[in-house]
Amino acid sequence: MSFRRRLLLVMLAVLVVAQLGTAMATLDTIRRDVLHKGSREIDVALDVSRRLLAERGHHLRDNVAVLASDYGFRAAVATQDTNTLSSVLLNHGERAGADMVLLTDPEGRILAGSHQNVGTEMPFQALWQKAGSHDSAVGVVLQDGVPYQMVLMPVRAPGLIGWVGMGFMLDDQLARELGALTRLSVSFLVDEPGRNDTQPTFVVGALQPAPVSVLNAFRDALMQGRFIDHSDMEQMTDTLARAMQLQGDDSGRTWVIIQHGRSDLLAVYDALSWQLLWIFAAMLVLTAIVAALIARSMTRPLLRLVASARRIGRGERLSALDHGRHREIGLLADTLMGMQDDIDQREQRLMYQSRHDRLTGLANRDSAQQDIADTLERGTPFTLLRLSIVGFRQINDTFGYTVGDGVLRMLAKRLEELALPDQRTYRLGGDEFLLILPGEGLAPQDIVTLHAQLSHPVEHEHSPIALTLIVGEVSYPEHGVSADLLLRCAEIAMDRARHGHTRHMRYETGQDEQHQRRLALARNLGTAVEQDQLTMVYQPKILAASGEVMGFEALMRWRHPGFGFVPPDEFIALAEQSGRITQLTQWMLRTVCRQIDLWAQQGEVVAVAVNLSAHDVMDITLPERIHLLLQDYQLGPERLRLEVTESALIQDPALAQANLIALRNAGLHIAVDDYGTGYSSLSQLKRLPVQELKIDKSFILKLDHDSEDRIIVRSTIELAHSLGLSVVAEGVETDASQALLLAMGCDVLQGYLISRPLPFDQVIDWMTQYRKGDTTTRRAHG
Repeated sequence: MSFRRRLLLVMLAVLVVAQLGTAMATLDTIRRDVLHKGSREIDVALDVSRRLLAERGHHLRDNVAVLASDYGFRAAVATQDTNTLSSVLLNHGERAGADMVLLTDPEGRILAGSHQNVGTEMPFQALWQKAGSHDSAVGVVLQDGVPYQMVLMPVRAPGLIGWVGMGFMLDDQLARELGALTRLSVSFLVDEPGRNDTQPTFVVGALQPAPVSVLNAFRDALMQGRFIDHSDMEQMTDTLARAMQLQGDDSGRTWVIIQHGRSDLLAVYDALSWQLLWIFAAMLVLTAIVAALIARSMTRPLLRLVASARRIGRGERLSALDHGRHREIGLLADTLMGMQDDIDQREQRLMYQSRHDRLTGLANRDSAQQDIADTLERGTPFTLLRLSIVGFRQINDTFGYTVGDGVLRMLAKRLEELALPDQRTYRLGGDEFLLILPGEGLAPQDIVTLHAQLSHPVEHEHSPIALTLIVGEVSYPEHGVSADLLLRCAEIAMDRARHGHTRHMRYETGQDEQHQRRLALARNLGTAVEQDQLTMVYQPKILAASGEVMGFEALMRWRHPGFGFVPPDEFIALAEQSGRITQLTQWMLRTVCRQIDLWAQQGEVVAVAVNLSAHDVMDITLPERIHLLLQDYQLGPERLRLEVTESALIQDPALAQANLIALRNAGLHIAVDDYGTGYSSLSQLKRLPVQELKIDKSFILKLDHDSEDRIIVRSTIELAHSLGLSVVAEGVETDASQALLLAMGCDVLQGYLISRPLPFDQVIDWMTQYRKGDTTTRRAHG
C-alpha cells in the first residue's frame, strides 16, 4: 500500500474514531440523562403512592373507629350475639365499602368475619401484635393470596372486649387511581412462600398482561432486595421500574411497582441518533475529499525522504537531501542528516564498547579471540599468558566490591605499563587477564620481572593489599592451532599452577586430557549413585592392648565404567568443587546405616566410623539428617562414629564447633582425622567436642626406622591423653610399628597389618576368622 493511501486512510480513520467517540459519548450522556429523569419520576410516583395509601389508611381507621364506638355494636360484642355481630359487621363494612371485615375476642379468636371461620385464630398476627402495642394498627395483609389494606382497632366497654378489623383490597381500581395520579403504570405484586416458576404470582394493575416468566423475574429481583432498573428489564420487558415493599411476613410479601415505558423515555434519544448519523456521513465525505488533496501535496517530498532514509539505513552516506519548498519537510530532512551523523558516532561507540572492558578499559575476550585468530592467519609464533589473582574473592568479601574493582583497575594499569616487547593486553572477565606476546615462550628472567612488577601490594586507606598472581603459559604452534584451544590450554595451565601452589606453569602435552577426565568425572558423579557405581568397604580397627575388634572405618570406592577405579582423593575433591558432596555424603550415611542394621540382624553389633568433608561439617542440616537416618534404621548413636579432618575445622571454626556440639549432644562419637597434616591449634582442639585423634599414616609408615616420626607420634599420644582423648594410629603395616605404638600407649590400631578394607559381605567372615586365630595375639598383648 502506498504512503499516500496510508495517509488518507489514517486521516479518515482518525475522523471516524473521533466522530464515533463524540457521537457515542453524546448519545450515552443523553440516554443516561433520559433514564435518570425517568428514574426520578418513578421515585416521585413511589412517594405519591406511599402518601395516598397512608391517607387511605387514615380513612379506614376513621370508619373502624365509628364502628368500634357504636353503643349497639359494643353491646352485641359484650353479649357475643353471633348473629347480631355478623349482621352489624357486614352492614357497616358494606356502608364503608370494605372488602373484608372481622371481629375477634380479646384473645384473638374469630367471632365474626367475611373471610374467616368463627372460632379460628386471628390470621394476621403481626398486625394484631402491632395493634396491641399501639392501640390500633394499619397495614397490608394477605388473605388467600390477595393483598388488603387492613385497619385493626380495639372494642372497649370500658375494658377490652374484642378487636374489630376492616380491609380494602389492593385491586385494579386502586392501581388505576394511582396510575392516573402519577401518570405512570402502577401494579401490585404478591409472592407467597412455596410458589415455583410455573405458578402464577398474584398481580393487578399494568403488569397483568405480562407472562409468568416476567412476573417471576420481578419477584426474584425484589426478593433479593434489588431495584428493578433498565439493566434488569432489557431482556424481559421494554420498561423501567421501581418497587416499594408494602408487607412482608411468613404469609408472603407484597410490593407496589411503578413502571415507565422505555420507548417513551428514549424517543428523543432515537431521533437525535438519526440526526448524528446524517451529520457523520456528511463529515466523512467532506473529510475524504480534503484528506485526498492534503495527502497528495505531502506525499511526494515525504516519499523522497523515505527513500533517503532507507539509503542511510543501508549504510550509505548522503551529502544532501532534496526536500522541496515545505518548511516542515525541510526540518525533517535536516533531522535525517543529523541522525546520519549520530548513527555513525553511536556505531563507533558501540563497536568500541563491544570490544573493550568497561571497568578497566582493556580489550575484552571477544577482542582477544579475534586478535588471536588474526595472528594465527599470519602464521607467526606467539605466546599467551593467562593471569589470575589468587584469593580475589576474599578481597571482595573483606574490603568490598568497590575496592575489588580498584584492584582490577590497578592491575590493568600495571599490565599496560609492562616493559615486554609488542605486548597486547586483555581482560577476559572476573579477575582473569591475558597477554599476547611474540615468540614461542617467555624467558625465565621475563617471568621474574613480570611477577615483580605486578605483585607488589595495592594501597588502600594506608593499608597494603597483597597481590598473588598465577600465570598459565601456552605457545603457538606448539600447543594448538585455534584460538579456543589455546585459551583452554592456558586456562588448564593456570589451573594447575593454582592447585600446585606455584606462580607460573607452562602447558604440557596431555594436561588437556587430564582436564577432560576431571570434567567427565565431575559430570558423572551425579549418575554414579543412581547407577550403583559406588560401593563401601570397611577397614577394621582393633584395641592395641587387647587386640579386640572395636569397629570399622567406612571407605567409599568408585569404579567408573569408562575410567575404571577412581581414587577417593580425586573424586571426593571433585564432589566438593562441583557441589555434589552433600549427595555423596547422604548416600554414604544411608548405606552405612543400612549395612550396620544388616550386620545386627546377623548377630554382630558393629560400630562404624564415616569421614565427613569440610562442606559436611559446615552444613547446618547435618545433625538433623543423621538423626533421621538413625531413627529409620533404629540404631543407637554409639553405632555411628564421625571423623573430620583438621582442614574442615579451620575453615569456619565457630560454625564447625556449633555443628559438632549438636552431633556430640546427640550421642555421636567424633574423631579428628589425619591429625598432624593440618593447622589446628591446641586451643582449638580444647574447645572442640572430640573424643579421639587419628594420627595420619604418613607418620606411622616409617615409624620403625625414622626417629623424628617416633618423636612426633609419642608427643601426639601424650598430648591427646593429657587432653582426655584416645588415639588411633592408621597405616600400621609392620609388627615393629605395632610394638612401638603399644609401648607408646596408643589406644587403637588400623592398617594393612590388621586387614585391608573389606567388602560388606566379607566383614562377618573376617570377624569370625579373626576371633578364632587371635588367641596368641590376645595373650601377647595381655
